[in-house]
Amino acid sequence: MNVPSTDLPEAPTSWALRFTLGDWNNHASVRTSRHDYQLPEDLQLQLQTRFWFPPAFLPYLSHPAIEAAGSKVMHRLAASHLVHFLDYTTLLEHRIVNRAVETIVHGELPAYIPPRMKTAALQLYTDEGYHALFSHHLAEQIAELHGFTGRPQMPLRITRLTGQIARTPESKRPLAWFLLGFVSETIIARELLDVCRETLVSSVNDMLRDHLADEARHSRFFSEVFHYLWLTLNSRQRAFVARTLLETLATFFEVDEQWLHQSLRRAGIGEGAIKEILDSLTNEHASRQRARSGAVATLAALERAGFFALPNNRKLFAKAGLIDA
Repeated sequence: MNVPSTDLPEAPTSWALRFTLGDWNNHASVRTSRHDYQLPEDLQLQLQTRFWFPPAFLPYLSHPAIEAAGSKVMHRLAASHLVHFLDYTTLLEHRIVNRAVETIVHGELPAYIPPRMKTAALQLYTDEGYHALFSHHLAEQIAELHGFTGRPQMPLRITRLTGQIARTPESKRPLAWFLLGFVSETIIARELLDVCRETLVSSVNDMLRDHLADEARHSRFFSEVFHYLWLTLNSRQRAFVARTLLETLATFFEVDEQWLHQSLRRAGIGEGAIKEILDSLTNEHASRQRARSGAVATLAALERAGFFALPNNRKLFAKAGLIDA
């Protein structure tokens, strides 16, 4: 809900100066990148020593059935994962992150929005549109190369997140949307940092590095806005934030079993091996480890904001296995 500017309290100067994406015009990929994100002409040569996606992010590639199938199948599975990731990214940026940004830009949150914060949010919105564009562009090329059809499938994560919003009372939805964006942006920056440490196909590497440079700024921005917002919330709103964050974090680290089963089956992997792979990824221990390691940046942002100063929040997150008791 927009509040007339005459009714808004004055923002502290120290906070107003904090929110920025830096020298956006000279650093944002949409303004400065010269990469065309076209697959390289020497792709087959590159694939002798490079990957479509880091094997460390695809532990199932080490399953005996996949190793026995050979490098061609392993490359196909990595390419399938990359296309799914890029299709997901295109949807995430448009349907989740930019909707979260809109809550900042259009005064939907229960707090004063300093002009500097609004400007940075609009820049971030522009970044995300470009990320969706280059993700889609690269996904289309890889899908055509490998003959992947029936895409883009709706990723489980997007379905879960939009369902979460649908179950949220309308009065609380803007805050819920913001929290989805906060979790997404703090998680993806960490993911991209790890991915970019690997030797990948050159155009994939160019795209991911451009994305990472932007997302590092986005992660900081969303963390600062969360801290600012947290200080304005009452006890009921803070309890809602804690519950929403727990559900959102669980969603972000849930395995998309249906998609993975289909990807493995289409690559010729047998049902017995597929079941073993899915069981290894979805058991409680694996799920908790994945969430705890993947949410490091999000948890650090919560700590800085004073979120864990509330004993009940520490208890809830410890029970979920995200932090130590």
